[in-house]
Amino acid sequence: RVLVPHLLVGQNFVLVQRPALVARVNMTTEGDAVEASVVSIQSELTPLLSSISNDGVRHLQEPKGFDKESPGGFLCFKNCKSSLSSKLSTLPGVAVPCILSIFSVILFLRIGYVVGMSGVGPSLGMLVLCYFVVLLTVLSLSAISTNGAIRGGGAYFMISRALGPEFGGSVGIIFYLANVFACSINTLGFVEALTTNLAEETGILAEILPNTSNWRYLYGTVALVFCLVICFVGASLFAMASLVIFVAVMVALISVIVSFAAKNSFLAIVTSSSECTNNTNSSIHTSDNDILFACHGGHCCANYTSWSISTLRNNLHSDYVEDYSTHVETSFIVIFSVLFNGVTGIMAGANMSGDLKNPSFSIPVGTLGACLFTFVIYAVIMLFTGLTCSRSLLHNNYNYMLYINVWHPFVTIGVLCATLSSALSTLIGASRVLQAVSQDNLFGFVLRPFSIMKGSKRDNPIYALLLSWIMVQAIIIIGELNTVAPYVAMFFLLSYSMVNLACFALCVASTPNYRPTFRFHSWHTALLGFMCSVAVMFFINPLAAGLAIGAGILLFVIVSVIGPATHWGEVSQGLIYHQVRKYLLRLDIRKRHVKLWRPQMLFLASNPRASYPMMDFINDMKKGGLYILGHVIIGSFEEANADLHEQFRTWLDFIDCTKLKAFVELTIAESVQMGARSLMMVLTYIAICSTSLYVCVPFLVTVLFNMANACVT
Repeated sequence: RVLVPHLLVGQNFVLVQRPALVARVNMTTEGDAVEASVVSIQSELTPLLSSISNDGVRHLQEPKGFDKESPGGFLCFKNCKSSLSSKLSTLPGVAVPCILSIFSVILFLRIGYVVGMSGVGPSLGMLVLCYFVVLLTVLSLSAISTNGAIRGGGAYFMISRALGPEFGGSVGIIFYLANVFACSINTLGFVEALTTNLAEETGILAEILPNTSNWRYLYGTVALVFCLVICFVGASLFAMASLVIFVAVMVALISVIVSFAAKNSFLAIVTSSSECTNNTNSSIHTSDNDILFACHGGHCCANYTSWSISTLRNNLHSDYVEDYSTHVETSFIVIFSVLFNGVTGIMAGANMSGDLKNPSFSIPVGTLGACLFTFVIYAVIMLFTGLTCSRSLLHNNYNYMLYINVWHPFVTIGVLCATLSSALSTLIGASRVLQAVSQDNLFGFVLRPFSIMKGSKRDNPIYALLLSWIMVQAIIIIGELNTVAPYVAMFFLLSYSMVNLACFALCVASTPNYRPTFRFHSWHTALLGFMCSVAVMFFINPLAAGLAIGAGILLFVIVSVIGPATHWGEVSQGLIYHQVRKYLLRLDIRKRHVKLWRPQMLFLASNPRASYPMMDFINDMKKGGLYILGHVIIGSFEEANADLHEQFRTWLDFIDCTKLKAFVELTIAESVQMGARSLMMVLTYIAICSTSLYVCVPFLVTVLFNMANACVT
């Protein structure tokens, strides 16, 4: 944090006097006291540089509300106070979206499925493993988010600014698809909860709500239209709706936990079975001594035992049977992939980074708090389920919480609100990610329309929202939640691995500007998080993992080919510098030997075009040695220094065009002889240049080169 000098504070604006350090200024006012802080001097401003003028002054692209010319040579940031007041704080902006995304369809409709198939012990073990992978990613996410300012795009912004546009663009699209698939799975969960609770034969609206595949698709469409309308209004309505839904979900959860203790044993209705008859007095004993009773016109009922140690003992170990909804045999891998979808909502807060007051504080605090809270709730419900519900009930009824609740509508409202809110947060998160990728113009004209912002404050990506909505509409045609779930986990795991990789690279590079305020991380945790994410991907589905990585590589190549040149300060350059410096220090000139000799070439050129044939000739001669193109600017240091940077960039562009494997070194001197002497003396200090130097005088070498060509001709 750097104190900005020359601040003049008005009623609703801040004036920063030129030529003060240009940065984004966040301000809060309490009476006459003003606190201003400069954030992200490098990472915030570098992507916004639009041009460099001849005098070396950098100009910023003016955002909305930015008054370029103001009296007295001041830059005016208008309406700073009002714009900050419209941003979201930690609770509504990060914690609530993360909790609602994690408490999605899995909590209300698949916890019994997980416990019934895997047992209480393996289920808790899988939960710990899921949160271990997620926690490592949250540590990396918190570290990156506290290292300067974070703009819109969340994880995409962090990865692209750390690993470069190629990694950022490919992972940004994959993360966008992850949110789209997550929105789809939550929409399918909403439809399943709606039809299970209201539209089945025992539902209270069975005669009003049909339960066919076409009608279920219509219910999903209506839910998505509702989410789309809220997203069209903007982030403020989304935050208000999230808070209301959060209260409803918390009430439902409290009622579920209380019901486990208050409800006495009874028979709960499960799915219809061919073994059931219309004889209400018949009973069927299963292998674990649960009882199925044929009642209610052929509907099977399973036993809810209330608190029972014997029930816990029966539910302690795994018992994988056929999934009654998909008729597919289950396994540890299938159950783990379904459960992992219940913890993939940790990025919901980071996706809203562009709408947060203080992302560097809100993202780590809100995300870690949400993870701790949701882990405790998941563990408690798993344990209580194993203590009270028979295995047959869990095998044959995903919606068992409805029947054991003290008041059935609590669970109905809770599951509908949870799935709808998760669909809402992932839909708005997907649109923000797509808008951020499009705004950086990484895929050219293909995604350019989706960077357009609409709304009263021009902060709503309308076209990105529409595309996301259309894609979700197409995916929910699949109709089965368990079928879509593995793909959601795959996309999110690939995104998590890239977040960990970005944090690992930043830690290893040890660049001076990487100073996160979040200290509870290291390169060890980041590397472990990356390895765990990739390992879990191949553990769940090796084929899908390979396809996801292949898609990421394809997107990487596309961005490399058509993407624009960026100056984001990629961490790869820091890693290269770190390694080169380390090995240069290990290169001992006292151990050089004639067997290891390599030529070291220093070519002095005044005009690149006239000297190019000789440059190309020496480039062939160097044979793995060091090749340096030197140029002497004649004149005094005060006069020539202003032109040094521009000439150096021109020489670098020349090297790129000619494909010469050479370094460029410029110097300022009163004569060519003094300049050549300075270059030779400077390069002699480097261990790699400690042997001989081949110095070429341009005009003499050019004559000899032309004579040799004439003789050959």
